[in-house]
Amino acid sequence: MDTAKLELAAQRYREAEAALDAARSDLQAEAVTFLRQTDERGAQAAVVRVTGWTREYLRRLVKSSEEKTA
Repeated sequence: MDTAKLELAAQRYREAEAALDAARSDLQAEAVTFLRQTDERGAQAAVVRVTGWTREYLRRLVKSSEEKTA
């Protein structure tokens, strides 16, 4: 049994998972910021198109961010 390969794979997995979590947080923050800073018609539809998120998910995300800042 080669535990060194297993440990290396586990470490790579943890690093990739952390990077994905950070990227998700960045994307969520950018989407919320974009929506707050624009009066552009169709802004929500643009975020949905770019991210692939549903409108419902986006509404919950915005609501959650408002609760955190309140």
